[in-house]
Amino acid sequence: MSKEKILAALRHNQPEISALPVNLAFERDESINLVEKFRVIAEGIGSKVYVVAGLEEVAALIAADFPEAKRVLSTVAEVVSSAIPAFELHEDPHTYADVDIAIFKPRLAVAENSALWITEDRMGVRALPFITQHIIMLVDKNTLVPDMHAAYEKIGDTDYGFSTFIAGPSKTADIEQSLVLGAHGPRSMTIFMH
Repeated sequence: MSKEKILAALRHNQPEISALPVNLAFERDESINLVEKFRVIAEGIGSKVYVVAGLEEVAALIAADFPEAKRVLSTVAEVVSSAIPAFELHEDPHTYADVDIAIFKPRLAVAENSALWITEDRMGVRALPFITQHIIMLVDKNTLVPDMHAAYEKIGDTDYGFSTFIAGPSKTADIEQSLVLGAHGPRSMTIFMH
């Protein structure tokens, strides 16, 4: 069958056009503890989660969990110190290839799937969250939303340029159907909820 005949058959068999619903409403269980739901889901997909009183606890926990780390960068001013230097912008993203730990503060956290929404202005450079060996996210509990519907209600009408949802360390189960973490991106994700 020729390409033209296939396309003609597809055009002929299109469903009727229907309008989108004006008001989509989703039932939510308001009694769910969003912090606990987020933590359970995040740990279930391979992340490590700390619920901390404040960001002053972060440096000590990073040092304890990653004693071998040589290059640590923070895009978050609140945790910059002599042990955690501030991110510096370089023209060539290859200069970040040896980053062991990169620290970010996402704009939004989704409890149902532990997805963290981060925009380019909080990444330093687009490549950094994807080439670092270990990714650390500092999540403000006030940014938690119950589900992706609520997330898109918050971000849907705003133009942030490049942005992405990140959930857990990189993973694949292609190799002999066995889950491998850190297959093609960060080997681990640590989340500090404050």
